[in-house]
Amino acid sequence: MRVNGVLLFLMLPVSLLAQEPLRWRMSRSLITFVSEAPLERITATNAKAAGVVELESRSFAVQVPVVEFQGFNAPLQREHFNENYMVSTTWPNITFAGRIIESIDLSVPGRYSARAKGELVVHGVTKERIVPCEVVVTSDGIRVTSSFDVALDEHGIRIPRVVQQKVAPVVNVKVDVLFRSPTAAR
Repeated sequence: MRVNGVLLFLMLPVSLLAQEPLRWRMSRSLITFVSEAPLERITATNAKAAGVVELESRSFAVQVPVVEFQGFNAPLQREHFNENYMVSTTWPNITFAGRIIESIDLSVPGRYSARAKGELVVHGVTKERIVPCEVVVTSDGIRVTSSFDVALDEHGIRIPRVVQQKVAPVVNVKVDVLFRSPTAAR
């Protein structure tokens, strides 16, 4: 799925989703990144991601609004993150769209180790990624957790020399999301 299709996929009206019971929406999200540099540790979280997963094809699309990251060590760090590094006015969202590689049945309860393969778009730069995931299917929904690293320079994010000891060139990203059936009680 191309990035343009990601936005269309995410914006499908709820009425269309009700006609397709195998397409589930994200009901809860927690995305965390950690920059572990020699002089400083920076942590921020985001609980405002949106996404869908289609059970039959195991395809997914996730969108994370950059300005919704909270935390940081100071308000100025958050400002620099949005204005200087992520340039969130130009690239307001991080997206990841693709499919689960393993042939698992997302309608069958259980715990599965899987890999999600797709296009990760950060700072306007698209990179194909394979991300290890744990998928837990229960009556509550489909919970997906993952931890992976993102090299900032691969996405055109440059760290000025003056802060290279405070901002890590590679950040760790942790994902914990829950997808629920469109017919599930909220």
